[in-house]
Amino acid sequence: MVTLHAVEQHERPSANPGRPPRRFRVPRQWLFLLAVVALLAQMAVAMVTTAVRQTPTIDEPVYVGTAVVYVQQHDLRYNPEHPPLGKLIIGSGLVFAHPHLDAGFTGDQTALGKRVLYESGNDPWRLMLWARLPVIVLTLLFGLVVLAFGRELVGRKGGLVALALYAFSPDVIAHGSLATLDVPACGFLLTSVWLLWRARRRPLLHLPLAGAALGATVATKMSMLPVVPVLLLLAVVSVWRAPGLDTRAKVRRAVAAASGVALVALAVVWATYLAVDPHLRWTTPADLPAVHGLRALLSDLLPFPQPYRDGMRVQFGYENHTWDSFLFGRHYRGTLWYYLPAALLVKTPLGMLVLWSAGAVAMVAVPRLRPAAPYLLIPSALLLATAMSGSRDLGVRYALFLPLFLAVVASAVVALRRRWAYVVTAALVLFVAVSSLRAYPYYLPYSNEAFGGPSKTHLRLHDSNVDWGQDLGRLADRLDERYPQERVWLVYKGAGEPSYYGIEADDPRTVPPGQVHGLLVVSDSSIAKAEGPLAELLDGSTPIDDVGHSITIFRRP
Repeated sequence: MVTLHAVEQHERPSANPGRPPRRFRVPRQWLFLLAVVALLAQMAVAMVTTAVRQTPTIDEPVYVGTAVVYVQQHDLRYNPEHPPLGKLIIGSGLVFAHPHLDAGFTGDQTALGKRVLYESGNDPWRLMLWARLPVIVLTLLFGLVVLAFGRELVGRKGGLVALALYAFSPDVIAHGSLATLDVPACGFLLTSVWLLWRARRRPLLHLPLAGAALGATVATKMSMLPVVPVLLLLAVVSVWRAPGLDTRAKVRRAVAAASGVALVALAVVWATYLAVDPHLRWTTPADLPAVHGLRALLSDLLPFPQPYRDGMRVQFGYENHTWDSFLFGRHYRGTLWYYLPAALLVKTPLGMLVLWSAGAVAMVAVPRLRPAAPYLLIPSALLLATAMSGSRDLGVRYALFLPLFLAVVASAVVALRRRWAYVVTAALVLFVAVSSLRAYPYYLPYSNEAFGGPSKTHLRLHDSNVDWGQDLGRLADRLDERYPQERVWLVYKGAGEPSYYGIEADDPRTVPPGQVHGLLVVSDSSIAKAEGPLAELLDGSTPIDDVGHSITIFRRP
């Protein structure tokens, strides 16, 4: 009977005989999740493989050494110019590496980094990987914030556009794979802005979280302080349009929102210092730079711990220095107001530049997106203006917030809802992806196709844009493979220890030029700023090889 019934059911004519049979379709949400996983997976692979191959950049040993002191000795005396949170994040990975440091060490922070990495019996390769892994994980998590923000603005397609631009950004990949503070600070800032945006609907939940993220931002880098008043105003904007309230009630609500966010942020900053040293033992350094005017007032009156305020004075002292810089073949001292825009033009994929611009226009032009413009465009513009007015023309990392914020802004192009807009957007995202993948694994010296790609970046930029000391290990391998037993003269710009990696070389600047024969190996930043004896040596040498697009090997007869 059961079999007969089944046959009858099978032979029964369809209710819609003219309708084709339904085909199996993968639910859109699964396709969306698959795309998200694929984008973050490629980013993770790019960052991890890059982190494994790169030797310490100039800033990393200081942060690693300081993190070790934080964790093992609970002492705040090193690196006061940066608050503790970023180094605590780095230290969360270092606890698995079990680094050794003698408790009696008394040198400065540069000597500390060298002692931890090369003079205490630790394996610097292993130490650096563990230091970088927490930043890599955090960078991936910030990708989810970019995705969520874009999705809330314009749906899944917009979220994927934002995530793709973030995940393929060469600058984010480059600095997200290093044990430094730039990506954590920028990511916490974007998280705070996203939570303030969400606070328009659920203020009691999201305003405290936004305050915590803002606190994490300024507890990682002091350069983020100028944007704090803007975020407090955004907290006011988020609660101002509450229905059913008169003006007086709105004012009370707005004051409470801004005050609450500020207090939570302040509590987070204090908590990071107390997490290092619960007794907050601190002695103001005797060589603290003298600061006057508004800067002195800020460092005296802000309700931060004393080491934070002393660190502000150190940062202000850096701003009073005159730094050597390089842009488009010109070596100069001081600063150029247009340095950062010019460097970003070189270092940003062309498709990304187009989508950033189109997204900003769409965000202002589309009525339903206009409320989001102050949240994304104003903090970006303010921080960019602040960075442009600084004294250090040393790299686009000082504007690393732009790839995060403008990735979300670029998602606004999806709101145009035109087929041509979808096609052009997809083509530009693909262009960005190809440009980024072609740079693998040399993301730090990336430049876009209009400027010749990574191999030509050193002709236009220097320092952390190109050569931050990351290729010392690759240089050791190259010398061993192609130039064994040859005499090597080395001018290296970085924090690594050449002898540890098996590089036996002398500094050619310490002897007369006529005594320098064989291989002359020079970091590209040193080439960009070469003067005197080094310039004379380079004039009489022939370039024969390139290492990582950051170090050039010459031969001198």
